[in-house]
Amino acid sequence: MKDWQVYLLKCSDSSLYCGVTNDLGIRILKHNKGLASKYTRSRLPVELVAVRKDLNKSDAFKLEYEIKKLPAGKKISVLENKDIKK
Repeated sequence: MKDWQVYLLKCSDSSLYCGVTNDLGIRILKHNKGLASKYTRSRLPVELVAVRKDLNKSDAFKLEYEIKKLPAGKKISVLENKDIKK
């Protein structure tokens, strides 16, 4: 199924957080309530800045891994324009 998404959040300290989910709306609510990750909990509020949709679970986690290795300045453009390597 292709219902997974890789998302990028901008935190209150201007840092970026990358994650994977199959329910983006709920996940962002959890982040902003401090219930989703230790990293974002101390950097609230967070704001969605980019998302890549229609991925299967495996491809979503592969893309997240690739994005987390990049410098912050490249993460948004790569997420918005990335073709998944198979």
